[in-house]
Amino acid sequence: MTDLPGLAIKNFYQKTGRGKLYVHDTFGPKVEMPISLYFRNEKQLPKLERIALRLCKGKTLDIGAGAGSHALILQNKNLDVTALEISPAACDVMTKRGLKKVICEDVFQFDDEKFDTLLLLMNGIGLCGDLIGFRKFLKKAETLLNENGILIFDSSDIGYMFENQELPKDKYYGEVICRYEYQKQFTDWFGWLYLDFKTLEEITSDEGWKSELIFEDENDQYLVKLSKK
Repeated sequence: MTDLPGLAIKNFYQKTGRGKLYVHDTFGPKVEMPISLYFRNEKQLPKLERIALRLCKGKTLDIGAGAGSHALILQNKNLDVTALEISPAACDVMTKRGLKKVICEDVFQFDDEKFDTLLLLMNGIGLCGDLIGFRKFLKKAETLLNENGILIFDSSDIGYMFENQELPKDKYYGEVICRYEYQKQFTDWFGWLYLDFKTLEEITSDEGWKSELIFEDENDQYLVKLSKK
């Protein structure tokens, strides 16, 4: 069973199963990922995410849409929004919640349409896995955006996790290995990326993008908007 977050989302929505969703990583004890976070309304969103939704323009693709809460908010504002999600179970929930456009596919395989805005929230950019994957994603994003399109996402600098230890010498410190646990089942380990803004700026500039820091909160999380130079 690899689609554990999707199963957790589906069980939570249908009230058919109990259990907590945990994230394991190399830093220490497992951490609970509250499933209710996938089902927030606009008032329950942190300021960073509310600002991100206000920046969306035109035809929008919500990448890694989860249970569809961000896409539903945009749809209710009459934006033309499509939810892209690799989890079949989560896609089923989004459809049942009333999202009109749901696509179950890996973003790196998706090439059917072009959009004015690409949106990834809740550190959705982490799906890149590592810095090489981030460069690959930026090239992919180019193919999905209309002229003057924008890419919006949040990430965080996890340098504070290394306060009592040296930064790794064999890889970028924001490249984390994780796995999910739900109902005593585990996914395989996978890479997840956290980007500090300086590294992001260097890579995006090198790949021909202009990056604009929109918002930072007190937890080292930030929101960025990218556009092609």
